[in-house]
Amino acid sequence: MISHQMKDASNTPTQAWGHTLLLLAYAFLVTPWVTGAEPEATDPAAMHVLPGFNVELLYSVPRDQQGSWVSMCHDDKGRLIVSDQDGGLYRITPRALGSKDPTRVESIDLDIGHAQGLVYAWGHLYAVTNSKAHKGRGLYRVKDTDGDDRFDEVTLLKKFPEEGGEHGPHAVIVGPDQASLYVIVGNQTTLVDHQKTRPTPVWGEDLLLPRIYGNGFMRGTLAPRGWIAKTDPEGATWEIIATGFRNEYDAAFNRHGELFTYDADMEWDVNTPWYRPTRVCMVPSGAEFGWRNGSGKWPDYYPDSLPPVVDIGPGSPTGVCFGYGAKFPEKYQNAFYINDWSYGKLYAVHLRPDGAAYSAHVEEFITGSPLPLTDMVINPKDGAMYFAIGGRRTKSALYRVTYEGRESTVPAPLMTGGEDQRAIRRHLESFHGRQDPQAVPTALPYLGHTDRYLRFAARIALEHQPAASWQELVFSETNLQSRLTGLLALTRVGSPELKPRLLEALNALSWNTLSREQQLDYLRVYSLTFIRMGEPSDPEREAALATLNPLFPTQDRFQNVELCQLLCYLQSPEAAAKSVLLLEGAPSQEEQIDYAKSMRLLRTGWTEDLQKRYFAWFVKAAAYRGGASFRKFVDAIKNDALSMLNDGQKVAMKDILEAEPSIQSPLEAIAARSFVKEWSASELQRALSTSLKKGRDFDKGRKVFGEAACFSCHRFDGEGGALGPDLTSAAGKFSPLDLLESILEPSKVVSDQYAPSVFTMENGDTVTGRVINLGSDNITVNVNMFDPNGNVGVDRKKVVSIEPSKISMMPEGLLNMLEKDEIMDLLAYVLSRGDRNHPMFQ
Repeated sequence: MISHQMKDASNTPTQAWGHTLLLLAYAFLVTPWVTGAEPEATDPAAMHVLPGFNVELLYSVPRDQQGSWVSMCHDDKGRLIVSDQDGGLYRITPRALGSKDPTRVESIDLDIGHAQGLVYAWGHLYAVTNSKAHKGRGLYRVKDTDGDDRFDEVTLLKKFPEEGGEHGPHAVIVGPDQASLYVIVGNQTTLVDHQKTRPTPVWGEDLLLPRIYGNGFMRGTLAPRGWIAKTDPEGATWEIIATGFRNEYDAAFNRHGELFTYDADMEWDVNTPWYRPTRVCMVPSGAEFGWRNGSGKWPDYYPDSLPPVVDIGPGSPTGVCFGYGAKFPEKYQNAFYINDWSYGKLYAVHLRPDGAAYSAHVEEFITGSPLPLTDMVINPKDGAMYFAIGGRRTKSALYRVTYEGRESTVPAPLMTGGEDQRAIRRHLESFHGRQDPQAVPTALPYLGHTDRYLRFAARIALEHQPAASWQELVFSETNLQSRLTGLLALTRVGSPELKPRLLEALNALSWNTLSREQQLDYLRVYSLTFIRMGEPSDPEREAALATLNPLFPTQDRFQNVELCQLLCYLQSPEAAAKSVLLLEGAPSQEEQIDYAKSMRLLRTGWTEDLQKRYFAWFVKAAAYRGGASFRKFVDAIKNDALSMLNDGQKVAMKDILEAEPSIQSPLEAIAARSFVKEWSASELQRALSTSLKKGRDFDKGRKVFGEAACFSCHRFDGEGGALGPDLTSAAGKFSPLDLLESILEPSKVVSDQYAPSVFTMENGDTVTGRVINLGSDNITVNVNMFDPNGNVGVDRKKVVSIEPSKISMMPEGLLNMLEKDEIMDLLAYVLSRGDRNHPMFQ
């Protein structure tokens, strides 16, 4: 039952603050603590909030009594129900808007808690627990059986496999039909027992070459992991909806009935080619998002997976919700809100219909440091947003967000666009998980559609039908895209006896008649043929080499990675010479690592010179920096490569193998170039109007992007660091002059999103950097943006103050070692969004 012992909210006289008070607020962000005393809740004055919005502190959670809150929902009376990560449930009656009454908090005294998912539906509370407490991890229903407004019965509806931890069972939400539940589970937990699956149940890692591991976190977990399932209100029947996530904590449906989630990155992978930033994903029926452990993550372009709607960057995803029902302006009613726990950012993701899916742009809605956001809801009773902070025993608190600006807050109309494409996709999805004679004739015309989501939905529909009923239609298909998509389906569900015909069909396709995207599809289908149907015979290998050797290398970085992998798998005699050249010329460490990883098991085509050049790369790579697993990844590549050498080869290369690396940071590397001049914006401005129109060199621009240390901190076109902003979309935000000025004078305007903080300690020491993680009494700060693993711990009990730094972590003078033409090529490369066919390069 719910106890009647009430606790008044602490810090009740809190006023909302706007953007104009940001700098003043930072001075009060952290107050001195007596050792052993509980930290104070983050003051709204220390938060950056969009203009017109106000944040109010409703309740500061006493950690020793009520723990640290990680999940939240509202009931039918507008009250909130929350869960301590390591304890029980609480029901909260927020004070009325404008009132100074205390917020009421009641303990729910039942054997239930440790919930990372809560939803109130059909008069009951549903909870997903992530602990061995109670009856273990599972979906529970909590009832009020006698109508006295007190919960009094707990029922375990479905027990989940006991693998869990922070990557286990998370949220539970109501489906768009208002008659079902969806459960969101991270990649530590195997699939729940189920009656139906919408993804084709042919699970596999689908990696052509053996993966490498770093620190080995969750090393033994294999696909399918990271899943979303649908069930009924009794938890009786279960259906798998999608798989391939890392650790999606929460999800929400938009008004079109489409499901969205915010998936996690693996921060230990930063600055490797397989690093994937946190990402917002639309989750259609049958989706696969390709998360695999170690170096096995699938790139976004693999056609057997779906890409994110938008990459966010490094972070730690927690709760999400749409703004429906909020008394906010229309734009913010329709926004998809996502919480980043580690960086203290609540983002508003503005989705736009785009074909059968969506595109998006992102803005920071509320930020603070530290602000360990856990969950949020829109309360239909007052139209306000409520969010909580806490988790991992950090200080917890409850806040309310209201809008007090001048824009209208009348309920927003339904967003329009994409209705026809979504209707087609859903019709195709109606064949997922079942056999139907209409599935094949319905799906086949869409295998070649220009919309990737329609192709994906059609292929999954086809894969659920007997392959014998459609395989001949694929082999006789004349549309190139339809044939590629159909061949992909056959590699997954066709009989292994089809391998010769699949290879024959692939070898018959003309590379030059395919688009860039189709060429990447082609290479993935080629790989899957070997992965799924077995190693080639000698004649098949020779035919494959005759087809693939002439294609390598291309001008496309990702095609080269796939071709290098395929040719090394096939032990091509030409692979070593071509790949070493690419390794030496690649401007980013990510691209270099891709080639080095594929070549590590190559046994043919080596000369003594090529071997020396290959192993010399490891001396160079000693200066590279990345996440916590980075060094172990590089060492694993080297160790595998060493195993390919005989004793005589090791003796011949002793000097290289035992060479002491000259450790040099990316900043030192650019500084080692000859000084050209101290460039100014005014001096280069005239060249911007003439030199960027045409005649620029794409490859030189990409090379300079690497040599100027840009890749060390910035992500661009799917590769690079993660501590600075992703520059792929810079062309949509900066004019050429703005971009130039931001490079020449990085501290002129310091973005709140990437601004460092200055921590002043009791002993007078200061630590300057970006907050990247939180513990109960410890703050992890990155102090070197050129080294993602350059972190220090700050004891929050010894912090006197935190203030925003006015100095960017990006150094000045990066262009002073470049000639004018190099600068113009660099700017063109960034402004082109990585498109070598842009008019600037014509």
